[in-house]
Amino acid sequence: MMKTKAPLLECVPNFSEGRDATTINAIADAIRKTPHVDLLHIDTSPAANRTVMTFAGAPEAVVEAAFKAIATASERIDMSQQEGVHPRIGATDVCPLVPLHEVTMDSAVQYSQLLGERVGTELGIPVFLYEHSATKTHRKSLPQIRKGQYEGMTEKMKDNRWQPDFGPHTFNKQTGATVIGARDILVAFNIALRTKDVSIAHEIAQAIRESGYRKQEGDKVVKVPGILSKLRAIGWYMQDYELAQVSFNLLDYRITSPLKVWLECQRLAQERGVDLVGSEVIGLLPEQCLLEAGAYAMKLEPIVSTGQPPKQLLLQRAISFMGLEALKSFDPQEKVLEYALQKMGWEY
Repeated sequence: MMKTKAPLLECVPNFSEGRDATTINAIADAIRKTPHVDLLHIDTSPAANRTVMTFAGAPEAVVEAAFKAIATASERIDMSQQEGVHPRIGATDVCPLVPLHEVTMDSAVQYSQLLGERVGTELGIPVFLYEHSATKTHRKSLPQIRKGQYEGMTEKMKDNRWQPDFGPHTFNKQTGATVIGARDILVAFNIALRTKDVSIAHEIAQAIRESGYRKQEGDKVVKVPGILSKLRAIGWYMQDYELAQVSFNLLDYRITSPLKVWLECQRLAQERGVDLVGSEVIGLLPEQCLLEAGAYAMKLEPIVSTGQPPKQLLLQRAISFMGLEALKSFDPQEKVLEYALQKMGWEY
């Protein structure tokens, strides 16, 4: 049964656990057991020690599922013992709400406030609101809130400017803190380099991301702007693949798409004598991202005739061009947002 006219809200919580299958399954079950919500995808990385879950459904039900998932994570993950390469501040590090259909951003903000207040009050977890839900300009973005990570939050929260929006004003060492807010669709896109030298990944990340980097020129520190807008990036060594990786967050895929990121990253890598191995999408991405890359690949190397439908051909060319199967399997039916929703009966 299609749920075409029903309001649709997406939630993409990131949990600081990527190794304990029992804990990951318990969190997933908390979501699955919530009526009127569909768990669309689970993405786990042992090296990052992080799991990203994507689910969607009726807004009130999504808020309920998110609360149950955060509660389960708080019971099962001890942040004082947690480690991994991905930046994090809590058991549920970040929990974004994304309006997809018949839900305004203002409504998503209200839902995030309801969720944040409940998490803070009932679970005793410090909650910071971010993005469209942010209450203070100096902590609107996730990197601003996450700066210092888990290890630095006890001291950070002693500053009045970093008191949480909800929950206790002292740091909870077991659960850490949680960031909740309404945001637009974000594409998490990682590119692996054919090197173990993480310094190259750091250099590429600094050069390509919107915020750029700072460098010393004589007695002055000069800010160098980044190449692509609406893009965040960090470099790290990913033990899962034994390769250096540049990890990207595409804040607006319509402005900076995976294709643009791939091409620019390729150029910067080649300048440093390094090839790209392939890429991976963490969570889901919109269909348009693959269609754009497929069309570009077709222009570079046209195919006169195949037995595939045009759209299917574009998808396959995109997967091949950006190396989306070089690191792990990539099934469009599981990784494309629209297809995952349709599979569950949602038309988006």
